[in-house]
Amino acid sequence: MKKFTGLLLVTLLHGFLPQTVLAQDDKTALVPLPSVDDFTRGNDGWAFALGAGIEYETAYEGSDEFGIEIQPAGAVQWRSGNDIFYFAGEALGWRGLRADTWLLEALIGFDEGREENDSNDGRLDGLGDNEEGFELVLQARRAFGNDWRYWLVSRLVTGDNGNLALFGVGRRFGDKTDGSGSEINLVAVFHDSKYANTGFGITAEQSLASGLAETNLSGGLRSIGIDYNYRHNINENWQIFAEALYEHFSSDVRNSPIARGNYEAEVGIGFIYIF
Repeated sequence: MKKFTGLLLVTLLHGFLPQTVLAQDDKTALVPLPSVDDFTRGNDGWAFALGAGIEYETAYEGSDEFGIEIQPAGAVQWRSGNDIFYFAGEALGWRGLRADTWLLEALIGFDEGREENDSNDGRLDGLGDNEEGFELVLQARRAFGNDWRYWLVSRLVTGDNGNLALFGVGRRFGDKTDGSGSEINLVAVFHDSKYANTGFGITAEQSLASGLAETNLSGGLRSIGIDYNYRHNINENWQIFAEALYEHFSSDVRNSPIARGNYEAEVGIGFIYIF
């Protein structure tokens, strides 16, 4: 999830991309936020988009190692008025706009877990693999006006590995209503003890196998984070998107031997073709 170089890249690309008036500009997205995929062009019915992105990111939560990963992008969507049902990779969900200022969302996603070999330096040796599993994600955004210039956001993630909650504020830049432009969000993230120990705890058995100190975390503040999203319509069918994210861990998390770094970070860029 690298901050200044990624943002600079986004700015430069924006400067060099064609600035023609697009037929899509007068199409209204469900909400005009670049972080919310809407490939329907404001029309009811099916929409399809396919693409890929490249990410430079932390190898695992708490890692001081970084790597490059290619990720698929796009979705299959079905829109009916102010509701969109979608399938996107490992997520199946719904989002709906209510009273022009409430965006509600529910999805079932897949948590890939963590594997020992996620660390090329052997920092996870002896800890074993965290189990994969499904998660339920519930999210609500409340805008301060129907132009979606500012909003509050809350999110709950719950599954077999525990619960995580997020609260924050966001701001959109640009005036288009087709979902292009950019936005920034500042959030506080909280987790319960089960979620905290899934990522950063070390059991007695793992301690013996790894040589790391036994660690048991309590619930509470996990991190403070900031993320930036960008989307630009190159023409009627092609989009470019980018994201940069920085998450600074709380002192409790940083005290875990698994947390080799004080933060998690990522920057990514990609292209999507809308059919």
